[in-house]
Amino acid sequence: MNKTHNESKNVDNQDQDNDKHSSKILKNKSNEGDVKKTKQAKKKNVSDSTEKTSQVKNVNDDISKLNEEIENLKEERLRTLAEMDNLRKRFEKDKIDSIRYGNHNLARDMLTLGDNLSRALDAISSDEKRSESFNNLIDGLKIVQKEFVTILEKHGVKKIESINKKFDHNYHQAMLEVETDEFQ
Repeated sequence: MNKTHNESKNVDNQDQDNDKHSSKILKNKSNEGDVKKTKQAKKKNVSDSTEKTSQVKNVNDDISKLNEEIENLKEERLRTLAEMDNLRKRFEKDKIDSIRYGNHNLARDMLTLGDNLSRALDAISSDEKRSESFNNLIDGLKIVQKEFVTILEKHGVKKIESINKKFDHNYHQAMLEVETDEFQ
């Protein structure tokens, strides 16, 4: 009976060992499943991380492109403002020049008229006997000439003495050239 009892203990021990072994196998299988799940989760995290990194790179690329575009637009705006300022200054200068020199051609043409009037009055000899109406006409022309000179002076046109003076291009206009040893 001892033998049977011992055998039954052995069987019980083996059963216990088998149970322990099967529980270890089950635990190992469940651990293997956990390991697989962990590996899959790590792979998913790595792929998510890679995807997020590429998204961040794309966002950073977009930000740099937008910053570059902003800089280009700022530069273009500054150039446009400078161009507008130059245009405004040019317009103001043209306006001032137009006011200052706008009557230049008119004054030059009027001077021709004044010169012709002076030549006509100088051509009349004072020796001749003239009728009173002719003398009145001459006096009237002298008054017109005097008023003409006054109006020109009022608008800044003054007579410049140039006879027997050195030529100054700031004041004189060359009408013709005459050789002489008198001036240098």
